[in-house]
Amino acid sequence: MNVTVLGLWHLGSVTAACCARHFPVIGLDFDAANIARLNQGQAPLLEPGLNDLLTAGLASRKLAFTTNPELACAQADVLWLTLDTPVNEDDESDVETVLAQLRRALVYLPAGALVLISAQLPVGTCARLEQEFPGFHFACSPENLRLGKAIEAFEKAERAIVGTRTEAKKTLLVELFRPFAAQTIFMRTESAEMVKHALNSFLALSITFINEVARLCEHSGADAKEVSLGLKSEARIGAKAYLGPGGPFAGGTLARDVVTLSKLAAAKGEQISVIPAIKQSNDLHRGWALSRLQSRLGDLRDKNISVLGLTYTPNTDTLRRSAAVELCRQLLAAGAKVTAFDPAVKNLPQDLQAIALAGKLETALTAAEAAVVCTEWPEFRQADWGKVIPQMRHPIFVDANRFLEKELKSVPGVEHLSVGRA
Repeated sequence: MNVTVLGLWHLGSVTAACCARHFPVIGLDFDAANIARLNQGQAPLLEPGLNDLLTAGLASRKLAFTTNPELACAQADVLWLTLDTPVNEDDESDVETVLAQLRRALVYLPAGALVLISAQLPVGTCARLEQEFPGFHFACSPENLRLGKAIEAFEKAERAIVGTRTEAKKTLLVELFRPFAAQTIFMRTESAEMVKHALNSFLALSITFINEVARLCEHSGADAKEVSLGLKSEARIGAKAYLGPGGPFAGGTLARDVVTLSKLAAAKGEQISVIPAIKQSNDLHRGWALSRLQSRLGDLRDKNISVLGLTYTPNTDTLRRSAAVELCRQLLAAGAKVTAFDPAVKNLPQDLQAIALAGKLETALTAAEAAVVCTEWPEFRQADWGKVIPQMRHPIFVDANRFLEKELKSVPGVEHLSVGRA
């Protein structure tokens, strides 16, 4: 089976590298600079193990990269669409940009080939493409990656959800997913598309629900972490539920599907109330860290605030849609003096040049009047906090998820502020 992977950012580069362990793969992307990096075994963003996997695929000659759609698609049995769907500031998907790139490739795809869509596109996209390109088979398999753990998530999936309208390609799809998923669950195309929207929206609902409960805990003497433990012990909820009180969800992935379902309801004249409220609640919770700082320091103008971690998640270097970056902007707007440290970030975007980017954790905390723990890097837990904290002006830590609770508890005089605890 010859696989062509279209779109080589996070999802696509992981998909191509993992598939090349089992099938001949050509990765297609229209960004020449990205293809040049990939041909050197360099992923477009930090993902543990991905560079090694790319290098191994290139060395085995089972993996190749190109910007040429004719070369990439001429012998393809499967064209796997893995483009990262752009999202604007209102969490709305730019569908047309993705489809425009797909159309550039379909011109060269053999008639009757399978187009597998894992890019995050709204329900109904496959039906739309089937009408536009009746000579191809279309299927949908929602992606299930996690930044920082993407290879494990891809190669050891509990299941693959696949939506298809034809029996003709089921055998091919079973063969494609067999090395990576314990089972393949088939359903109609629209159902698979809706699974991704519904799954992300449900996870987002769980996060916003527990964070609302947590803010009430802060006023009642309850501890939201203990409440979460009680909820997860309930068999009808379960130990893996997204019910950890902490920061808002960020990154655009969850919000994108909440907005997609909200817009679908509006377009169809269906009145819904729960799903739109998810984003409203999360947007409100985005101000929690700033509010807690102000509750302890008052006016933040000219106050020295340290931000620990800037990336969207640990084990990556992407700042896109990062809650830490959003907080930095809030702090600058409030007049604070911000120093940040992140082990994976060496340069800041142009609009964040007012932030002092420290080369070491100790430097970032020197003379700080408070610190905010944003990205949960393992290096932070390994720090010698007994030596670092005395360098701060005030040992106040805003740590929404209690990531450093154990480490800071042993240091005298530290004020540790977290979501869901007074």
